[in-house]
Amino acid sequence: MQEPECADNLLAPLAALNVGDPAGLGVGRANYRTADPAMLDAAKAASMADATDEQFRALLNLLQPDESPAVMAAGARGHANTWGTIARTYIRLTSDRTLPVAMQDRLIAEGDALTPDNTYDVHSLDTGHTGFPCSPRS
Repeated sequence: MQEPECADNLLAPLAALNVGDPAGLGVGRANYRTADPAMLDAAKAASMADATDEQFRALLNLLQPDESPAVMAAGARGHANTWGTIARTYIRLTSDRTLPVAMQDRLIAEGDALTPDNTYDVHSLDTGHTGFPCSPRS
């Protein structure tokens, strides 16, 4: 998230959702059950701005509070001899304010460069990071 392609994401205020010591817990933990209206507004703007408040709160009820810290590590990469052997599709979210389009495009380009004989089948949706469950498109 420190890469230049992520410069315009809206995640910075959401750091206040983090709880506990990741080193001690072995996970990154977030408190999605906050009652802070400003924090909820910031989380909705970052992840699901195109949804209603009710849809957003329903999504929060589905979220797992723990995430492996390895997911966000700089070296978290697929490998051509394993991940690169399966067909894959990338759904590019053009209104994503969590993972901006510039970063999505970089991820697509890096994946395609790793496995040039097995590139992504890329499709774009005009929705935010998690808005697509609320307005499915064909």
